Amino acid sequence: MTTKQHVKEQFNENAPHYDNQRKRLIPCFHDFYSIPISIIETKNNAPTVLEIGAGTGLFASFLKEKYPQAHITAIDLSEKMLDVAKERFQNDKDIDYINADYTTHNFKGTFDIVISSLSIHHLTDEEKQKLYNKIYDLLNPNGIFINADQVLGQTAYIETLYTNDWKAKIEASGLTQQELTAAFERTKLDKMATLADQLNWLTESGFQDVDCIYKYFNFVVLFGRKI
Repeated sequence: MTTKQHVKEQFNENAPHYDNQRKRLIPCFHDFYSIPISIIETKNNAPTVLEIGAGTGLFASFLKEKYPQAHITAIDLSEKMLDVAKERFQNDKDIDYINADYTTHNFKGTFDIVISSLSIHHLTDEEKQKLYNKIYDLLNPNGIFINADQVLGQTAYIETLYTNDWKAKIEASGLTQQELTAAFERTKLDKMATLADQLNWLTESGFQDVDCIYKYFNFVVLFGRKI
């Protein structure tokens, strides 16, 4: 079984519980999602948005609060996660769903905004770089890309600090032992890259104003703009 098949299997299994666990598995949950939404600015009241690794549509739901008329294309490898998203947005006709591998899918059209959360860290370094090139090409002029994700510590020592802090916090969060075990198991699928590498890759892809606009241990929000 390939890594992507493992990812699909793990997230299909966890789909019904995913949103309920988020606040406990992400110690900085509020900032992690509110900060990227706060800096999304577009002159279009009905922007076209692509959500990479959309999952249950959690990130998109926050964006919809700011831009209710946004037309969102949500793509994810897990059909069960998208089922949750469809339930979430059952009364919203401005959302298209694609159950596919976003690294190989051929998208139609371009977008004003591309967003992603907690997905790209499952890709290899080479796949990340190719994806950043792809996202740049998919953006309209003045389009923005925001990736709320996890990064690898710059050194082995720093990574250990990050990992130990996260484990201590989620073990004290009230999650059941079964939920904790499943969360730890999912981390085996991670292929995180350092913050420095990812900022460089975004710049090499052509993005301007590249920055890490938020960081909490290994949880980061990356920003890039297509001029």
